[in-house]
Amino acid sequence: MNGGLVRLREVCETLNPSERKVATFILQHPDQMVQMSVAELAESSGASQAAIVRLCKTMGIKGYQDLKLKVAGDLQEPVTAGYQDIRPNDSISAIIQNVSNNNIQSIRDTMKILEERMVERAVDMLNGAKRIYLFGVGASNLIAMDAQQKLLRINKVCFSFSDPHLQLTSAVMLTPEDAAVFISYSGETKEMVRAAEIAKEKGCQTISITKYGDSTLSRTVDIPLFTSSTDNEIRSGAMASRITQLNVIDILYLGIASRNYEHAVEYLEQSRQAIKRL
Repeated sequence: MNGGLVRLREVCETLNPSERKVATFILQHPDQMVQMSVAELAESSGASQAAIVRLCKTMGIKGYQDLKLKVAGDLQEPVTAGYQDIRPNDSISAIIQNVSNNNIQSIRDTMKILEERMVERAVDMLNGAKRIYLFGVGASNLIAMDAQQKLLRINKVCFSFSDPHLQLTSAVMLTPEDAAVFISYSGETKEMVRAAEIAKEKGCQTISITKYGDSTLSRTVDIPLFTSSTDNEIRSGAMASRITQLNVIDILYLGIASRNYEHAVEYLEQSRQAIKRL
């Protein structure tokens, strides 16, 4: 059980001042925090016990003891170099190392905050859907297109549209038999939020893939899935977020394929043969 420090880093900038005091203290002194009671942490951080309780609720954690266990689990892991920003005149060797390490770290951090229970529900939802619609704008649309390509290969009826207006039009056509996946790193992309609202009005089953923390999109859908990345820290565009989103899509795809293993293998072989004969 770990991921406490990752969750705190992801939400720290969005917290109210009293909760941020607690989060900042824990991030700076995690080894001390795991030995503290709620009262001791409140005194040391300069916040109230109520703020600690609210922080746990904001993070989606059961309570203070659960938070302590997650932080303690993080402390048992080997120390890593952490995320590296872009620097002037970096050597190619440094760029190779930094970009690769950032991507690896973002996937590892996502593993800590991706809840198995929610992933299981998402796989069941997609597996049972008559049709799957995939929504994303900009770089997130590339993730949606990748998901469509994968799912079509195992004979799942799915759609992805690059035009935002066409996405909204398709949302109007959704039914309770369908499932829709909305991809937005911020969780605040207005086109995605509006499409998700329309999907909910139509009774469609909905999933979101956003960065960890509270967002309009994650609150709107039935099943919110969260990723971690460095995109709020480094000036490199949607790089690490793209990698973590693709990783989540691969998890969902293989979850569906595993539930339909014999048919999935058959369809994959047929598509492979069709391309091979070109």
